[in-house]
Amino acid sequence: MKSNSQKVSFGEKVGYSLGDGSANLIFQMMMMFQLFFYTDVFGIKATAAGMILLFARIFDAFVDPLVGILSDRTNSKWGKYRPWILWTAIPFAVFFVLAFATPDLGERGKIIYAGITYTLLMSVYSFNNTPYSSLGGVMTSDIKERTSISSIRFVTATIATFVVQGLTLPLVARFGQGDAEKGWSWTIGLFAVIVVVLLLVTFFTTKERITPPVNQKTSVKQDFKDIVRNAPWRAMFVLTLFLFTTLAMWGSGMSYYFNYVVEKNALFDFLRHFNLVADEGVTYGVFHRFLDAFGLIAHNNDQVFAVGFSLFNMIGQVITLLGVIFLSGWLSGIYGKRNVFIVCLALTAVFTGLFFVVPADNVGMIFILNLLKSLAYAPTIPLLWAMMGDVADHSEWMNKRRATGFVFAGIVFALKAGLGVGGAICGGIIDSFGFVANTVQTPDAVYGIKLTASIIPAVTFAVGVVALFFYPISKSLNEKIQAELTVRRQADNL
Repeated sequence: MKSNSQKVSFGEKVGYSLGDGSANLIFQMMMMFQLFFYTDVFGIKATAAGMILLFARIFDAFVDPLVGILSDRTNSKWGKYRPWILWTAIPFAVFFVLAFATPDLGERGKIIYAGITYTLLMSVYSFNNTPYSSLGGVMTSDIKERTSISSIRFVTATIATFVVQGLTLPLVARFGQGDAEKGWSWTIGLFAVIVVVLLLVTFFTTKERITPPVNQKTSVKQDFKDIVRNAPWRAMFVLTLFLFTTLAMWGSGMSYYFNYVVEKNALFDFLRHFNLVADEGVTYGVFHRFLDAFGLIAHNNDQVFAVGFSLFNMIGQVITLLGVIFLSGWLSGIYGKRNVFIVCLALTAVFTGLFFVVPADNVGMIFILNLLKSLAYAPTIPLLWAMMGDVADHSEWMNKRRATGFVFAGIVFALKAGLGVGGAICGGIIDSFGFVANTVQTPDAVYGIKLTASIIPAVTFAVGVVALFFYPISKSLNEKIQAELTVRRQADNL
């Protein structure tokens, strides 16, 4: 496993990135559609559905540290973290399918089934994604290479997000042909197959290059002590918790926002302006027919939600992708990761809050705000995990011990806790304001949906900004850490 070379080939970077593309096919589905699926397809009340998401997070409190401990202590010919990607590939896909299945059960049976399958899916997510994220921290210690790996990783993640957010509802409509349960089953099954293939490619194309210091003693108690007193880790934990609470709340909230708040006739006219409506008696070209094959053409007002929300998400992801490619590495190289994160996340909070004041029939402004929000948020995406690799290095630098998996486990726990808390908050709020699925909503219910899609996520984004002021790893300190660790590791290899 030891290697003096810290350079990583482009092919290996792409191979590693496919693992995050795989995870995002599942993660984005949970973040954007899990709550919506439970209420509008499976028929579970919003509060109960939100509590299912929260319960899974409580259970995960015991799983994530366990995964970190096990992966740090794994010794195989493939390394510490790569084997877990192989071992979990098929279970990950299986539980993904089960979590979006719709067995014919009573109300209580549905709640129990959803709770069990979602909890199992999240547990497998831990066993897959914690080692995967840790792998990114041991592929190289080179600062620029690490940022490059993260940037390519999140290009692939953004593409996966584009697929999920842009094509899920149209594929459900296309596969289901009026049968929503069938449409969801086929769509998730397709994504599950892709998940397995991408994870296998990641396993076979990556390599671990950083190992713990020679003669390091394994101690779970010491691992806990190291991260608890690690100021950068604490800051990243709070940031990640509130960041993913916000993303889950906003993603779920926007599903309801587009379905129940945005004025359907105005959205239909907006789609017609972009030639995304099929007018009777009109002959269309090849590209229009191609979009129609994927369900991205609205034939009537009943399809306007699926097409409109998909367009909204796809535009956002295109802008995000451009921001990741062209802004993240450039800005962080000049100003440092922390400073870029602070400014961009603050702007994201502002643009998110503005959704509250946009009239329901001003569809153009809704799309413009999404464009601005996506552009502001884009540079932060690869920085989060690159900064976590820096935190693992900081811990090794301070304590002369390395526990990459355990460091990342805490952050993955914060990520998934945020995912559950955000979904629970969204479900609880809209239910308290009188939301009833598949009906015209009351003014109070509309107000509650708007809150979950604007003001409340803007506030929780702002908490993440505050957490970053307590993250002490500046650009100059990071360079100092890497230089000193390089000397130590070269001495170990002698």
